Amino acid sequence: MIQLLWGDRMDFLKESESNGLYIRHAVDEAPTGSGFDFHIHDRCEVFYFISGNARYLVEGSAYPLTKGSLLIMRPGEAHCIRFLGAERYERYAVNFPLSLFDSFDPERRLMRPFTDRPLGQNNLYFLPGLEDIFRDMCYYEGDDYGRTLMMTTRLTHIIEMAGQQNRRETLAEPTLPEQIVRYVNDLLYEEISVGRLAEHFFLSTSQFSRIFRHATGASPWAYITAKRLIRARELLYSGVSAKKAAESCGFGDYSVFYKAYVKRYGESPDACINKARSVFQA
Repeated sequence: MIQLLWGDRMDFLKESESNGLYIRHAVDEAPTGSGFDFHIHDRCEVFYFISGNARYLVEGSAYPLTKGSLLIMRPGEAHCIRFLGAERYERYAVNFPLSLFDSFDPERRLMRPFTDRPLGQNNLYFLPGLEDIFRDMCYYEGDDYGRTLMMTTRLTHIIEMAGQQNRRETLAEPTLPEQIVRYVNDLLYEEISVGRLAEHFFLSTSQFSRIFRHATGASPWAYITAKRLIRARELLYSGVSAKKAAESCGFGDYSVFYKAYVKRYGESPDACINKARSVFQA
């Protein structure tokens, strides 16, 4: 376990990784919001809330958090936390590829809670009593084989529990922030501007940007760019050329795409293509 001490704030962090499955246990004694910006993964995430005073934003939906709250996000689903107070914030987070269970579930039925729902909807479950399971996954001290086996079986159980929990469809009309986020996603790869998006909702650019940031934790353009890059990376891994991937994802200028890609992933698009080829050839 790593312990970090900054003034009156102490963070405890334990990380473990095995066969593409990563888990983190973290505690912030007095969270301020700094360092908790919006983010988008190219993997699935299971987030388990233990303590704190916060809500979770997922694609324009705001979820209140209580002890035992479990959230799931699929690849490309933007999310962030917003603190309502400075109470002790403790959580577990697990990240893994959508293909993790393909060897025994090629139809991905287990993954339906992640994939068979609209973007930013039905992310929240209430599953109290799972803290020991997450702790076992994170603090396992055995060999690599045992760690992989234990982490995979525990995660399977957690996802099965989520899939079995009754979900009630939301019948309420989407709020304005939800409508805005959905509209942006509908036009994600087209030639768009914040001004054009705002005009659709009869808002000024500043009004639109303020509502969007409040709903997602990011500015409209930061959100759009991150989403485009996630999709471009998927295309690169599938064998699409860098130029074609950039064009398909709404980047009219390849140099803009290249710089943004390198900044986000720390490697060039061609390096991603070469890695994908080496994996395929192996």
